[in-house]
Amino acid sequence: SVILKQIKEKPQRRRVGFISSGAPARGHTKIYDESGSSLIGELTSGCPSPSLKENVSMGYVKTAFTKNGTKVKFEVRKKMIDAVVSKMPFVPSNYFSPK
Repeated sequence: SVILKQIKEKPQRRRVGFISSGAPARGHTKIYDESGSSLIGELTSGCPSPSLKENVSMGYVKTAFTKNGTKVKFEVRKKMIDAVVSKMPFVPSNYFSPK
């Protein structure tokens, strides 16, 4: 009954990926809207990506902010860092498949 209720009402927040530059954002970093005035979520994890030469992270945000390309801000060490919602996985897999 709990799961059916959640399916019917739609989730209030969703997990998305982010790409940012500057200081890397870590878990429990607060996520704000583009203006930096409204708290919209929290990061679950984040680290620098050697492949992308940028920082990648994942977190939960309000459903209205889950569209790819949405600009947000992270509060890292009391400074606001620009970030963008991105598709996951961040780097496409190149598995070898024999023919």
